[in-house]
Amino acid sequence: MPIEKNHTDQKEKTNGAPKRYEEINFVDTSKLVWNYSLLTDEDVGNFQQGTYYSIYTKFGSHSIRVNDQWGMYFCVWAPNASSLSVIGNFNDWKKGEYKLYPRWDKSGIWEGFIPGFKLGEAYKYHIVGYHGRETDKGDPVAHFWEKRPATATITWDMYYEWKDEEWMKKREKHNSLDAPWSVYEVHLASWQRPDKNDEESYNTYDLIRERLVPYVKEMGFTHVEFMPVMEHPFDGSWGYQCTGFFAATSRFGDPQGLMRLIDAFHQENIGVLLDWVPSHFPYDAHGLFMFDGTHTYEYADMRKGFHPDWNSYIFNYKRGEVKSFLISSARFWFDLFHIDGIRVDAVSSMLKLNYSREEGEWEPNEHGGDGNLEAIAFIKDLNQTIFRDFPDVQTIAEEATDWPGVSKPTWGDGLGFGMKWMMGWMHDTLNYFKLDPVERKFHQDKFSFSMMYYYDENFMLPLSHDEVVHGKSPMLYKMPGDNWQKCANLRLLYTYMWTHPGGKLLFMGNEFGQTSEWNYKSELDWHLLQYDSHNLLRLCVTDLNKLLCAEPALYENQFSAEGFEWVDLNHREESVIVYRRKGKTLKDDLLIVLNMTPVVRLDWQIFLRGKTYEKEIFNTDAVKYWGTGNVYNPDIRSELVDEEQEIYRLTLNLPPLAGLILK
Repeated sequence: MPIEKNHTDQKEKTNGAPKRYEEINFVDTSKLVWNYSLLTDEDVGNFQQGTYYSIYTKFGSHSIRVNDQWGMYFCVWAPNASSLSVIGNFNDWKKGEYKLYPRWDKSGIWEGFIPGFKLGEAYKYHIVGYHGRETDKGDPVAHFWEKRPATATITWDMYYEWKDEEWMKKREKHNSLDAPWSVYEVHLASWQRPDKNDEESYNTYDLIRERLVPYVKEMGFTHVEFMPVMEHPFDGSWGYQCTGFFAATSRFGDPQGLMRLIDAFHQENIGVLLDWVPSHFPYDAHGLFMFDGTHTYEYADMRKGFHPDWNSYIFNYKRGEVKSFLISSARFWFDLFHIDGIRVDAVSSMLKLNYSREEGEWEPNEHGGDGNLEAIAFIKDLNQTIFRDFPDVQTIAEEATDWPGVSKPTWGDGLGFGMKWMMGWMHDTLNYFKLDPVERKFHQDKFSFSMMYYYDENFMLPLSHDEVVHGKSPMLYKMPGDNWQKCANLRLLYTYMWTHPGGKLLFMGNEFGQTSEWNYKSELDWHLLQYDSHNLLRLCVTDLNKLLCAEPALYENQFSAEGFEWVDLNHREESVIVYRRKGKTLKDDLLIVLNMTPVVRLDWQIFLRGKTYEKEIFNTDAVKYWGTGNVYNPDIRSELVDEEQEIYRLTLNLPPLAGLILK
């Protein structure tokens, strides 16, 4: 039968989104579903083998024309079902009327074509499954869901005319490992709300676009990272308990709204990363759990299949169909939404069979170890597939253990991620900066330890949402001292972060010193920007972003031993630390001097080999950042004190609790 996709025949659009085709009325003359398939035998074989990486092109619901009749093709995997029908508003949710057909090949795939079925219709699958158990499930591959608390999926067309051609042509340069990475992490619901006191009020994707894009552009961040925008039923999960792995949440509008938001970022030369959660899923009745009456997507053995920390269920990475489902989900966002990377959540929990489990609560693998061999193979295939099909993007792992080779290539027995969050750096850095400055001299090794293992991975330094919730206090209030000292310490911390090798990630609100913990039910404390202490801290972060992009020494060799050199770690008593960041050419080198105490140090001497520095290009104690402005270096004294060894002596003035960058 000849088929035709709706968007190739009907191009009428409304505000960039597809028209809902209200002129097509549902035809209910025979209540028959046509026995029809888009799948080839090769598709089915690949799906079963775990190598069908674009199931979203045929599974789910698709508006097509067959034999001159428009309608909807449905395709769903439910291997333990004995009967499966489409229900919805169109037939008053009557089960059993519009039954799909099981494929002859016993693949567990059910499919069929319903003539006259409209776009924009809410629907579910009524499944009679294992032991006759009946369930009503949303479509696992649907692209649009009803806004919670409603739980049905919606037929939809994903057509969109992108305007980011220039970005797509050159994004390899922006997303490479030798490019500057400064990521602004955002929870779309709580960045701003129409009513900050009403957790049910949301800005649309278009309003977010109008406000967030220019803000991120002004701040100078190179990328944004959205906490999960995949459909999820519970706001309090922050999106990490996902039910719609192929659907943008309807809280903010339709899928094309998210496309317009990403498109706008790209037109401003800003990359977009998405949090993606293949580690677990919730037990909501309309979701994947017990999909056809038994353990379809999750492991049946709860020693592997249940997450004790999150009261959720773990994907069965051994099943080829589940692997095809998950890798297709990742590809879907790169393919249809033009994203520049995924940050894969909770990788540690996927790798370890004994993650958050006591002895006796887990079973070793076939080699007697604690690694989940199936999950490891899945992760490697995921990364190989993404980088094969989209070589100009990145995958980033949130992995908190010492698992080797997370960001090393799979051909070198690594997991194949592009980068890994540097959780050890985050913990050590925050513990150090929380100390009273008089105590820091006793803990300098905690500060410098990150460079002992830095070259093991391609690291991104995260100060994420997890560090400002659950009683951990906002970033500003982690800092010791009075209000001025807290701000000075935070400016100092950010200077250290931005000049440390690796990518950077900062959660929203941290850039201006949010004074309350992040609350997903409200919005950021934007009123704080009326105060210089907060608004000028934001300017400091803006200028650090500008420096990061302007100074090749801060990014060209960020994952190479050639990019960093300790200059002075020998002044523990004074807590003055000096290091050099090095670019690919000597003229680009920078010298970073950090004074970790509130003591002003005049005529401080630094001895350098092979190169001197002439200009102070950044000083966190400047008045424009709410510093004192009293201690600076308009002229840097430099003397060659050992010609044979090329040793120079620099004499500087060091402001209190401040960082200097010299060039």
